[in-house]
Amino acid sequence: MTTWLLDVEWEGHRADVCVRDGRVGRILAGGDGRPAAGDTVIEAAGGWLLPGLHDHHLHVLSLAAAFTSVDCSPVAAPGLAELGAALRADQHPDGWVRGIGHHDAKTGPLDRHVLDRLLPDRPVRIQHRGGALWVLNSLALQRVVHLLDDSDDVERDAQGEPTGRLWRYDSRLAPELPLREPDLGAVGQRLRSLGITGVTDATPDLDETAARLLAEAATDGRLPVAITVLGAGASPPQPLVGGPAKLLLRDHDLPTYDQLAATVEGHRATGRAVAVHCVTVESLVLTLAVLDEVGVVPGDRIEHASVCPQALLPEIKRLGLRVIVQPDLLRTRGREYLVEVEPHDLLDLCPNQRLVGAGIPTACSSDAPFGDLDPWQIVATARSRQTADGAVLGAAESVSTATALSGYLSAAEEPGGPPRRVAVGGAADLLLLRAGRDEALANPHRELVRATLSGGDLHVG
Repeated sequence: MTTWLLDVEWEGHRADVCVRDGRVGRILAGGDGRPAAGDTVIEAAGGWLLPGLHDHHLHVLSLAAAFTSVDCSPVAAPGLAELGAALRADQHPDGWVRGIGHHDAKTGPLDRHVLDRLLPDRPVRIQHRGGALWVLNSLALQRVVHLLDDSDDVERDAQGEPTGRLWRYDSRLAPELPLREPDLGAVGQRLRSLGITGVTDATPDLDETAARLLAEAATDGRLPVAITVLGAGASPPQPLVGGPAKLLLRDHDLPTYDQLAATVEGHRATGRAVAVHCVTVESLVLTLAVLDEVGVVPGDRIEHASVCPQALLPEIKRLGLRVIVQPDLLRTRGREYLVEVEPHDLLDLCPNQRLVGAGIPTACSSDAPFGDLDPWQIVATARSRQTADGAVLGAAESVSTATALSGYLSAAEEPGGPPRRVAVGGAADLLLLRAGRDEALANPHRELVRATLSGGDLHVG
């Protein structure tokens, strides 16, 4: 199949681009393209042609699960009455009610007693927006009680009874939860509509079943994107690509120095880099100290660096680490950050410009579904640093839209590295916008996406 993109803006010029057999076949000066009968032709009218975007940190299966979950966010459920109504309205055939995106700001903390008052006659589990905490009602607890251990991951009341609040319990609950077939086709459609042709799945401990689901969907076209996985083994099923090993540091229960060093050394023995989840200053300092002793390898990266003091930048730079950031969390969580984050940490919250300015390879990403998947909103927030109600957090950390977008254009194996180019012979993973470069950078929004090509397969928005 041959596709012609006529009169595109390409690297500052107008050109006609021919795509054939999944590769960029020809790039010709404007007006020189000669489509043949039967070729697919798109008249671009000066729209910017650039490589397809790569989201360097998200969670594909969780994103699919979000499509069949109740939105419990403060915007959707601003109080307990609205939360209860949303839960009762859910009628999933497996009988369970699965909620996501909850935060205490509007409803107060949830536990099994609160959920019992809202919905006592169906099993309910609600995930906190950070992803680590699940809250179950009493009926749900009864079905999983035999899976609960004596660790601090199970919150208990003064009498030793579970409150329904479970930390990092996803895999341990799995044997008693109904299996919901993830709609990966819906995820694929959403990714293409936003111009995303590659993703890095940052889910820790991705088991064989989960990896197989992703591989099958990538093979049969439901997920028409290149997928790098951090949480699977070094050799995941094709066509998945193994990336650095994801290390999830539990902020409320950090490993000791020796424990983290042993974990990193274990991955070094298999030739793997590491991608370390660092949300607090303490976790970042610990990680830098361990990597300094154990040694770094190409591909080592920091996920989030949510609080990153200026004083740590020289060490991050010296070690040659890459950093993956999520600036749009300022928009979706900013008002709560102002209340919850220690005042002395606010100036170091969600860094961006300081990392870029220090010469540290930095890439924006979504952390979807725990953040908004939309890359155009993300690069806009990277520039504005605005919360949902217009407050500005850390104006000095603003970066230009072009800088933020360049992270999405960097390769999966080099987040924050040189932007990929549309070049003859390259893979036809392309994004065509409705506007030229200058207009798109001045006003980024999802409606700009006109067409996405994944391996030459055309999706017109």
